[in-house]
Amino acid sequence: MFAGIWGSYMRIKQNVAQVLCCLFCIVVVGMFLGCSANNEDSTSTANDRTKTYSWKMVTTWPKNLPALGVAPERFASMVETMSDGRLNVKVYAAGELVGAMEVFDSVSSGAAEMGHGAAYYWTGKAPAAALFTTVPFGMNAQEMNAWLSYGGGLELWRELYEPFDLIPFVCGNSGVQMAGWFNVEINSLEDLKGLKMRIPGLGAEVMKRAGAAPQLLPAVEIFTSLQTGVIDATEWVGPYNDLTLGLYQIAKYYYYPGWHEPNAAIELIVNRSAFEQLPTDLQKIVEVAASAINQDMLNEFTARNNAALQTLLNEHGVELRPLPDEVVNRLREISAEILDEVAANDPLSKRIVESYKQFHHEVRQWSAISEEAYFNVRE
Repeated sequence: MFAGIWGSYMRIKQNVAQVLCCLFCIVVVGMFLGCSANNEDSTSTANDRTKTYSWKMVTTWPKNLPALGVAPERFASMVETMSDGRLNVKVYAAGELVGAMEVFDSVSSGAAEMGHGAAYYWTGKAPAAALFTTVPFGMNAQEMNAWLSYGGGLELWRELYEPFDLIPFVCGNSGVQMAGWFNVEINSLEDLKGLKMRIPGLGAEVMKRAGAAPQLLPAVEIFTSLQTGVIDATEWVGPYNDLTLGLYQIAKYYYYPGWHEPNAAIELIVNRSAFEQLPTDLQKIVEVAASAINQDMLNEFTARNNAALQTLLNEHGVELRPLPDEVVNRLREISAEILDEVAANDPLSKRIVESYKQFHHEVRQWSAISEEAYFNVRE
């Protein structure tokens, strides 16, 4: 009997030993596989941190144009520095790789990874795009930045561009612009009838309803068109850029205020597929650099506009004139009508317009007792 018990005990001990041995092997193999996976992940991460990317950026601006044309170059330099050379962006001015008005399609197709321009140039693709540049009699630069960052504007902008495989970032702002250069005096609404004027976005539709004949021209064609009589008037930006284009040489009257562009948000558009292939740190660098250039451009325009205006007035004899109240009041009425029509285009356009109008309504209440009130008393 004792021998039988002892035999059973030895068999059980042998089975336990085999089980323990199997468990030990499983644990060892698991540890090996885990280490191997971790090593692969580490290697992959390391590769992401050493891989370099060479991108193309096409723009709607002439080469070396102050602020607007220089901003993409500053962006590219900033990205290269922040990424330690891992993301290199070569900038092409309008016409160097594609035409100024071909930027959207070029980035959408992936022919270029990035573009720098203004959303209101693409209203033929999506009418509501104009709101992401400016709205006549709408928000100024400070208010626009607030809507995009904290009022849901950027999310709507990205939703609008999603079908085009594009991700937009705000990457510049001109601040309030001038009403433009005119070769005829504007003394009444009647003077707008038949006026051939270069003007984009919602402002163009407003001028059309007021009786003018708006045209969309890139910056490189403005001077010649005004000089040859193809157009009678043009808006561009403000004194700092307008002085550079030499518009004072071919137009006599410089009108204000810039009712059509109380701000002009400049966009960086990035091909979504290309962007998603970047490591997360490079994606963040693109985002942060765009934000930095957004503020930098506004700072530059604010710092340089008045000196340029004084040069235009004192050295070139430009006549600075305000638009008549009758004209401004009528343009304001038309602007409100057009904004409502944009909202009626489709459900997304309606949400964009409603968001813009609601934020504008709220933010200007604060602006009235902060910025505006201060402007009224500081003198």
